[in-house]
Amino acid sequence: MLDKPAIYSYLARDIMDPMFIRSYSKPFRIMKSLHKLLLGLVLLPGMLAAQYTTPPKYEPPNTRILFIFDASQSMLGEWETNRKINIARDVLINIIDSLETLDNVQMGLRLYGHQKPVPPQDCSDTRLEVPFGPNNASRIRQELNFVRPKGTTPIAYSLEQGAKDFPADCENCRNIIILITDGIEACDGDPCEVSYELQKRGIVLKPFVIGIGIDEGFKETFECIGHYYNAADEERFEEVMEVVISQALNSTTAQVNLLDIKGNPTETNVNMTFYDYFSGKIMYNFIHTMNHRGVPDTLVLDHLVTYKMRVHTLPPVDVDSFSVYVGKHTVIAADCPQGTLEVKVAGSNQYRGLQFIVRQAGKHRTLNIQEINKQEHYLVGKYDLEIPILPRMYVNNVKIDQSTVTTITVPRPGILNLLKAASGYGSIYLRKSATDEEWVCNLDPNVKNETLVLQPGKYRVVFRAQNAKQILYTINRNFEIKSGDSEAVNLY
Repeated sequence: MLDKPAIYSYLARDIMDPMFIRSYSKPFRIMKSLHKLLLGLVLLPGMLAAQYTTPPKYEPPNTRILFIFDASQSMLGEWETNRKINIARDVLINIIDSLETLDNVQMGLRLYGHQKPVPPQDCSDTRLEVPFGPNNASRIRQELNFVRPKGTTPIAYSLEQGAKDFPADCENCRNIIILITDGIEACDGDPCEVSYELQKRGIVLKPFVIGIGIDEGFKETFECIGHYYNAADEERFEEVMEVVISQALNSTTAQVNLLDIKGNPTETNVNMTFYDYFSGKIMYNFIHTMNHRGVPDTLVLDHLVTYKMRVHTLPPVDVDSFSVYVGKHTVIAADCPQGTLEVKVAGSNQYRGLQFIVRQAGKHRTLNIQEINKQEHYLVGKYDLEIPILPRMYVNNVKIDQSTVTTITVPRPGILNLLKAASGYGSIYLRKSATDEEWVCNLDPNVKNETLVLQPGKYRVVFRAQNAKQILYTINRNFEIKSGDSEAVNLY
């Protein structure tokens, strides 16, 4: 493929060469070369596109943040320079201002404790005041400016209802709850149990909880809900809000090392599935690759998820319950030493498409169905093979070694042609000895002539035509199948 300057040079060389102008006097010849140049300019983008393929554009997920804001009576309390509600409102509005300009961020606002005063206590006092939607930051600011604390603190119920605030029509979305509160659960609910259930169902990621001047003795109470940050003073509260937003929006890097038998990360080109550990939801699917430096390529992962991973080797390898952290490159290791298995038919390639069964040694479950004459990777270990050339061939304890091709060669089968005067009933047996015969298969009672592929060996066919109503009309024929040959047997 010519590069861009070379293409221009090639197309223009005729009309730029003085010898061309002197040797061709007819104007149409010059016009012909000009036409060639213009045609090349039209085709050039397509030619270059064929040479330089742009990879698919990465589409970052949409982050949907639901602020659950405490508007209970206790938020009227004084906290350093002002009331808690005023300090919390001002800081949150500043955060809303910064998030408003981000394309992949949507916001919603749920309040609790703002509708009914205490006493009496109303444990259902929570409401979605601003649902998710475009350009709703001004509405959130307005609600925060006019909210007046009145009631109780139904944290568990607010979390439970908040899970319903996320529209279900978004596939590439991260659902995050940021709970801002100055007190603990005041009703009968269990916020920890509710949070765990929401994560388990894959509705939200692990929530953030921001405490406003809460006693350190309640730390364990909130840590079971989610990522807990306690603001002991005003300055710390503003810092915590910025940290939480950064944590909510940022991703982090990781790499997966697929280790060989020596513990080196040399295995690659295998599919990997990342699951949310709590919900089982599939988060990512990647084909492992080595980058241009020859090391495992870097992944970008959501650090708010606790993961489990399956490496789809044969058999698969699982890595359970791991996390990644913002600002830290995480290395995830999985023992995946592999070798290669191939089954060939001696002296022939005509059986391509014929499949055989692979099982782990000593296990009954089918691990893979592989084609003859094709190679497949397996984890280092021993395997049992079932090759469906009649009679079925079983090869047990086949050893797969690291980075080695293990080749099993089976004898080339032969062809049996059964010639029948009429359709009928019968079977074929492998004659192992004068006293030992092994059933191979039954004949098709609905056809006259029949062709079978058999391994080399000595056989017997037993047959009776359908219209023969006496046992004495049973026919026995002995025959031998030789590798690569055909044998015809008359059954009349």
